[in-house]
Amino acid sequence: MTTPASLLHPESFLSPLAIDEAVRRALNEDLGRAGDITSIATIPETTPAHAILIARQPGVIAGLPLAVATFQTLSPDINIHAHIRDGATVAAGVHVLTISGPARAMLAGERTALNFVGRLSGIATLTSDYVRHTAGSKLRICCTRKTTPGLRALEKYALRCGGGFNHRFGLDDAILIKDNHVAVAGGITAVLQRARTHAGHLVKIEIEVDTLAQLREVLDTGLADVVLLDNMDIATLTEAVRLANGRVVLEASGGVTQSSIANIAATGVDYASSGALTHSAPNFDVALDIDA
Repeated sequence: MTTPASLLHPESFLSPLAIDEAVRRALNEDLGRAGDITSIATIPETTPAHAILIARQPGVIAGLPLAVATFQTLSPDINIHAHIRDGATVAAGVHVLTISGPARAMLAGERTALNFVGRLSGIATLTSDYVRHTAGSKLRICCTRKTTPGLRALEKYALRCGGGFNHRFGLDDAILIKDNHVAVAGGITAVLQRARTHAGHLVKIEIEVDTLAQLREVLDTGLADVVLLDNMDIATLTEAVRLANGRVVLEASGGVTQSSIANIAATGVDYASSGALTHSAPNFDVALDIDA
């Protein structure tokens, strides 16, 4: 029988605890206090069923470990055979999972499983489209913290399934100095000096700038590892790359869209981050076809 771990993207990690917590929270939300009263009322307890989870559009699949965990949480008698794993590119009509077992459990988990796969495959598919537009460049596409509350680990995992890279997961794994930090701390040089004094040897320091003058000041300090170039046009990004001359890692942010990403990649920046990859990804069309 297929297990959630066997379906994870081979080059990514998603904690089994994160899977379990997300599935239990989602099922509790849907089943409430009385369970699936429609299925309980209309389908005998011992009725078996067979189902196929089908992709109804082309794209990149993500979220299968959560779908499998959903059904297996509801019944240990559900058997699942996976035809693909997360990160696979599929055409419309491809069979993704074959599921057999108690009909009640299958129906009770249907919407939760589809919600996970639809949401995460949507992120993976959108990310893969961004990545496709950067072919031939060194640019890496990454996400932001603009994620659905409570689902960040899942959504960042889905982005990796689509070929993207993760930015920081939270406020605790890197120092990212934004414009408000600079304003409160008394300027670029002052805030970088404080950050460098505080940071351990494994903690990277990134600072946001929105002008070339600010970039020059950052470079003069020699204290930043990464510079976030905020809402700069293509000509300014190109000049920023020339000024930095490899002394810091450069990340473009703001205005990073499917239509602009190829031009951003051509400037020579190292990374481009887009909140739209998680907060605005369309849902991927996936269905569960059940036969008694």
